[in-house]
Amino acid sequence: MENVVVVFPKLDDGNKIKAVLVKNGINVDYVCTSGAQALEYVNKLNEGIVVCSYRFTDMYYTQLKEDLPDGFEMLLVASKGHWLDGEDTHIIKIVDLLNTVHMMFEAQTRRRKKDRVVPKFRTEEDRKVIKEAKSVLMDRNNMSESEAHAYLQKCSMDSGNSLVETA
Repeated sequence: MENVVVVFPKLDDGNKIKAVLVKNGINVDYVCTSGAQALEYVNKLNEGIVVCSYRFTDMYYTQLKEDLPDGFEMLLVASKGHWLDGEDTHIIKIVDLLNTVHMMFEAQTRRRKKDRVVPKFRTEEDRKVIKEAKSVLMDRNNMSESEAHAYLQKCSMDSGNSLVETA
C-alpha cells in the first residue's frame, strides 16, 4: 500500500505539494503542519513516505526522522542550506519529486517482497530422502553430488513437484 504524509509548516505549501502528487496519481493520506501531527498519522499506517520541509512548527526534520516507525522513509524538499551533509534522507529538487516518490514506493515494494520470502525448512526425513535419491543417481549414472542435485532440481521444476516429491 502506498501511503504518503506531507508535512510543511504552512498548510498552503503542503496542499500545493499534495496537489502535484495527486494530479500525478499519487494518493496523499494526510497533510499536516507539525511533526507531532505527522507522527500521529504515520503511527496509524504500516509504511509509507513522509514528504516534508526541513522545519515544522514544533521540530526539525532530523527529529521527525528519528521518530518515524520502521517502514517509513523521508523525502526532504528543501534548499541545500537547510539540510545536513551525511544524512541518509533523500534530498531533491521539486522537479524530481514525482520520480523520486515512485522510486521510493518501488523500493518499499521490493523490500516487502523480500521480507515475505522465507527459505523452506526441510525436516530431517526430507533431507534423508533427497540424500538417498542423490546417492542413487551418483551410483547409477556416475554423477557428482552437485550434478545429481542439479538433476533433481531440474526434474522437480519440469514436473512442477517439490524437490522431496521428485526425490
